[in-house]
Amino acid sequence: MTTSQPSEGDSFYLSELSPADKPWDSHRASADQVQRLYKSADYDRYAERIDDCSKWLGFALKASDEGELKLKLKDARFCRVRHCPVCQWRRSLMWRARFFKVLPKLQEQHPTGRWIFLTLTVRNCPLDELRETLNWMNNAWKLLTKRKEFPALGWIKSVEVTRNPNDGSAHPHFHCMMLVPSGYFKRGYISQAKWRELWQSCLKSEYLPVVNVKSVKDLSKADGNGSTDIPSGVAKAVCETLKYSVKESDLSADPEWLVELTRQIHKTRAIALGGILKDYLSEDEPEDLINTELEISDEVLEDTDAKLIFDWADTVRRYKKR
Repeated sequence: MTTSQPSEGDSFYLSELSPADKPWDSHRASADQVQRLYKSADYDRYAERIDDCSKWLGFALKASDEGELKLKLKDARFCRVRHCPVCQWRRSLMWRARFFKVLPKLQEQHPTGRWIFLTLTVRNCPLDELRETLNWMNNAWKLLTKRKEFPALGWIKSVEVTRNPNDGSAHPHFHCMMLVPSGYFKRGYISQAKWRELWQSCLKSEYLPVVNVKSVKDLSKADGNGSTDIPSGVAKAVCETLKYSVKESDLSADPEWLVELTRQIHKTRAIALGGILKDYLSEDEPEDLINTELEISDEVLEDTDAKLIFDWADTVRRYKKR
């Protein structure tokens, strides 16, 4: 989040002072939409909490040895409503940062391990049957992990639910990132067709479900996630696994759908861990929605005395300097 030194002639909008922080505007605007839908459906408690969420953001200015200034979020108030677009976004960034933080140690201790990315689906279900469907899928996943063919040394699984715009049905599916032994691709390799058969068997379904599996390529080293030691293929798979649970466009499409979704997945777990990944990450670690970025290890930043506060200006749908 690099910025030049603000002056009287500069813009006072966060997105212009720090282009890397532009997503704040779109997520907060989406939160306004979700808040209105909850309000219209008489979910006043959620509406009030989202209305107060991230209405102001406090940033510290940090200076590098070269005098370059960067904005770093230091203070904000979040509502932590599961379907608040701002909190959902920050939660996703938090999980990614946690994963990237432990990944170098994980790779060091398991240098020959390889990653695969697996997506498991079922047919769409009526929204009022979503909780039952997710329970069914989670039980099938438990069975799958106990199969002798299951190759993962460790895994992280997330739940995503999308909305069918034609009939409002729900499409729940799992994104799974799995660490497998180096010999997996020579001994014990599971084809996509075989994954489909295994998933069908564990679901005990009459139909053959859609499954997608890909090997995660190392490719070049990535530099956009806070560490130059993380291959871009792995970074991409992490970001896909730990993205939003529900698209913001689906959350803001229909108040009745949003309310029923809220009922259906209340107190369900969005992210689960298994195998050796439990030695590196915890599902129950307290949420930190402020510190969601990795520090760049080779750069020394010192706090300046300058602090910037930006308030949400709903009339222009942007954060503006106080």
